Amino acid sequence: MPQMKRTPQDCPSRLPENTAVKQQQLPACRLQLSATGILSGFFATGVFCLGMGVILILSAKSSMEIEINYTKICASCAKLRENARNFDKECTCSIPFHLTQTMRGNVYMYYKLYGFYQNLHGYLLSRSNSQLLGTDVKDVETCAPFSKSHDGTPIAPCGAIANSLFNGTTKPPSWPKPVYELDENDPGNNGFLNDDFIVWMRTAAFPTFKKLYRRLSRTQHFIEGLPAGNYSFNVSYNFPVTRFQGEKSVVLSTLTWSGGHSLFLGLAYTVTGAMTWLAAFSMMAVHLKLKGKRFSPDDKVKL
Repeated sequence: MPQMKRTPQDCPSRLPENTAVKQQQLPACRLQLSATGILSGFFATGVFCLGMGVILILSAKSSMEIEINYTKICASCAKLRENARNFDKECTCSIPFHLTQTMRGNVYMYYKLYGFYQNLHGYLLSRSNSQLLGTDVKDVETCAPFSKSHDGTPIAPCGAIANSLFNGTTKPPSWPKPVYELDENDPGNNGFLNDDFIVWMRTAAFPTFKKLYRRLSRTQHFIEGLPAGNYSFNVSYNFPVTRFQGEKSVVLSTLTWSGGHSLFLGLAYTVTGAMTWLAAFSMMAVHLKLKGKRFSPDDKVKL
């Protein structure tokens, strides 16, 4: 049979349609910044960062913070708690401290731990979100090694994070009280809404951290804040830290609009501003050096 040859006219064209969008014929604008504009932007950014850094540092300095490390003060209780047979025995110690000046305004109390790694992968996964939400109390598959008791009963709340709760107040194995007694204001509550428990379950990123515990009740003699003078904490020691060479502290702090006593944010802004200005001066020096140099057609360029 004779074969028919296909002409180019018989083949469909693969070219895009002849429209302004597909042929990229629409009007466009290309941003071309001058050296003056770029340097002005860098200098303005540096001024802003330096100004914010100074403001944040002054704000942090205006807050008051006192830390009382009681690791050595409660050493006898720590030795008692290290022995598993004495875990149920109560041990208290008194922590004295002195305020040289009044802490005005709201005073917040934190507990601070040194050397406690809440960011370990296995530790982070040892929890049951469905159990904490109350949807399935028996869902303990992801809570190893604190999922079930010796008789096979599911632990609630389960997991390593819950079991290591600072100041232990309920079951699993290290908790002296059952879960339904966690919320003292509502005995019928399931207990998972306890503020101390919720704060502890928000794991910290670094081994040294502090977490909010209480706030000063501003009544009677404490309306304006915490007056200067001698005070003491009576600590019921339930959380041993000597096994992992950790330390424990109580932190009292006031807050400002920018947060607490930490200088990190202010220093970060200050360093960023200084680096921005350093980069701006470096670029300006290069620009001025090249600006005075002119090329002529007779110049030979080696490539």
